[in-house]
Amino acid sequence: MYKHTTDEIVMIRPEKFYGNEETAVNNAYQNTSDESVDSIQNKAIKEFDDLVKMLEAKGVKVNVIQDTPSPSTPDSIFPNNWFSTHEGGIMAVYPMFAQNRQEEIAKFRTEVEKIAQNKNSKKGLFRVFDYSSNRDADKMLEGTGAMVIDRKAKVAYCCLSPRADKELFEQYCQDTGHKAVSFHASQDGMPVYHTNVIMGIGSKSAIICLDSIEDAAEKAMVRKSLEDAGNKIIEITLEQVKLFLGNTLELKGKDGEFLAMSDTAYNALTEEQKRMIEEDTEILHAPIETIEFYGGGSVRCMLAEIFE
Repeated sequence: MYKHTTDEIVMIRPEKFYGNEETAVNNAYQNTSDESVDSIQNKAIKEFDDLVKMLEAKGVKVNVIQDTPSPSTPDSIFPNNWFSTHEGGIMAVYPMFAQNRQEEIAKFRTEVEKIAQNKNSKKGLFRVFDYSSNRDADKMLEGTGAMVIDRKAKVAYCCLSPRADKELFEQYCQDTGHKAVSFHASQDGMPVYHTNVIMGIGSKSAIICLDSIEDAAEKAMVRKSLEDAGNKIIEITLEQVKLFLGNTLELKGKDGEFLAMSDTAYNALTEEQKRMIEEDTEILHAPIETIEFYGGGSVRCMLAEIFE
């Protein structure tokens, strides 16, 4: 069986976090207000730093990279969209829908590659699949936002959207040895822009909003694929999706695996859902309401895993 969780991640500490107009065109979870940018940034920094401390206290190695003022990249706090790493010394770099998100690659790639290479130094294996130039052909695939990967089973799930091109997704799966499972999902009449909004997979269970998959055949296909891999399915509602309950990530700490999510997501859990999760793993939850409100992403989006 392949390794599903890691004890090392990358997080990008924001320099000027605010609501990104370029991504808001198809991210239904972003919000705006008349609050000043400085106020938003100060609140986001505190939420970010507190989350880092909580993860480190659990025994996770957190590589914090400080953002820089120029060029302005307001969503740099969500690095899992532009890169991912995988067991066997693999790193992938992805094309981003928004131009100011594409600029994150040049800003942070060198430092992230160094971290990933160091993780793999003992095995001496490291290679990069760079898909980022596909943006020129209007083909996007926003990393482990656009895909949710069942690493233990080598299966990748992708709800297709303007940020997730089917052809590029299948190319990624071919290159990295994953089985490709693509489908369509929607909420309030709009395509779900990222798969990790509706789905999170752990070592033993999968949190998923099957109600977002309207096509009966696709819904059955996704369920069967998850069950065939041995996942216990924990269904969540469309309303819980809006509270970021799908946006979770299992990590490995000093005392074993735990599931990271936001306070917003945790408070949305029913007692039965909580019981089902805690049968297998502890829950760690953090207050990141500012980041969620303006960024439209939650805890999972802030964590980019480093595998060897």
